[in-house]
Amino acid sequence: MPRLSYFYGIAVYIYYRDHAPPHFHAIYGEHEAVFEIATGLILAGRLPPRARGLVEDWIATYRNELQQDWELAVASQPLLPIPPLD
Repeated sequence: MPRLSYFYGIAVYIYYRDHAPPHFHAIYGEHEAVFEIATGLILAGRLPPRARGLVEDWIATYRNELQQDWELAVASQPLLPIPPLD
């Protein structure tokens, strides 16, 4: 489970051999949410409101990089790290 980024205590992962639609996992403490890359909507789980907002801002900045990493994961290729939210 490659970690793509880490910021403000939030770890972001894309898992190899995961299912469609393209998505990633954001983990903050004991909370975890699955975000769809294309829309930024939560598909499963939940994050506290502040953490959710930070992840949503990060998605808006790095959506293309997330999609690229999803395609690499589907092809079983090494994923590229994505910068943290400043």
